[in-house]
Amino acid sequence: MTLPFLPHHPKLVVGLTGGIGSGKTAASDWFATQGIVIVDADIIAHEIVAKGSVTLEKIQSAFGDWVLTTSGELDRRALRHHVFGDITALKSLEAITHPAIRERTRELLTQADSPYVILSAPLLLEAGPSGLAQFCQRILVIDVPESFQLSRAAARDGQDAAQIKAIMDKQLSREERLALADDVVNNAGTLEDLYSQLLPLHQQYLSLAATL
Repeated sequence: MTLPFLPHHPKLVVGLTGGIGSGKTAASDWFATQGIVIVDADIIAHEIVAKGSVTLEKIQSAFGDWVLTTSGELDRRALRHHVFGDITALKSLEAITHPAIRERTRELLTQADSPYVILSAPLLLEAGPSGLAQFCQRILVIDVPESFQLSRAAARDGQDAAQIKAIMDKQLSREERLALADDVVNNAGTLEDLYSQLLPLHQQYLSLAATL
């Protein structure tokens, strides 16, 4: 799923993704130790709805004051419950948040000063080329069998299998994700196994970035 460079943004951007429990954070943390800037879509998604933000004001205007806690912050649980199963409400929310996420992502990618940049996003591929994947020239997928996803996510988050499967159902299937990958790392082993696969990719990305 290699995409062209965006105008005025000639830096190599590697999209890092994978299903829940695949080990995306372990991979992005390793790249960070190599001096590579990590732009994390999850962090951005939280930042744009911070107390007093323009995006939070838009959400309040669209849904009502009940979306705010008594301290003026976004009541994530209430909003999540409201849009769950309501496609119209979900689309309304996404129409507010997604443009803000894309704009902030673009800003951070432009500001990055490492040879290349990692854009980490759990749903990087789900929105297609019109989503955050539009910023990426290569897609790196961290891959594990679904049984590993269930066991690791349960150990990490304390969620039961039904909750984890519900999250997995909102993501691309393993086969669909792999079909869109330029690079694949198998993370069914140890951290050392993961790092040994990331090192040659890091060297490859440095070489690609040097040709820009």
